[in-house]
Amino acid sequence: MERLHFSVDINAPKEKVWDSLWAKEKYETWTAVFSEGSTVETDWKEGSKVLFTDGKGSGMVSKIAANKPNEYMSFTHLGEMKDGVEDTTSEKVKIWQGCTESYTLTENNGATKLEVNMDITPDFKDYFENTWPKAIEAIKTLAESKN
Repeated sequence: MERLHFSVDINAPKEKVWDSLWAKEKYETWTAVFSEGSTVETDWKEGSKVLFTDGKGSGMVSKIAANKPNEYMSFTHLGEMKDGVEDTTSEKVKIWQGCTESYTLTENNGATKLEVNMDITPDFKDYFENTWPKAIEAIKTLAESKN
């Protein structure tokens, strides 16, 4: 497993950055760079299941490992969904099961530093190194907008 790190300084308070990350319509905007139609199903409570999907029944099955509003969110990835069916037991899934993804917000004088850390397998390194910078820019744009 390898860990990737991305960060950006955003000219907005941490509450606005948090909202840009996790409000459903904003989440769907910035995650479209990974997969058009991306959506999320969860209640956002620590320990709850999360379904990160493409809107067509395929994606990731995860758990909220930590949720400290406006400061820190961490997910543990448990498996995948394919055509609406959850898989948390296959050998394919076990290779990366338990990978984490975290978001840390640190505010200083009204600006917020967003840091994203994620565990990945080598076969996804290039994809995430190319796609995450686009997602980070989309989050920054959302958070710095007047809305």
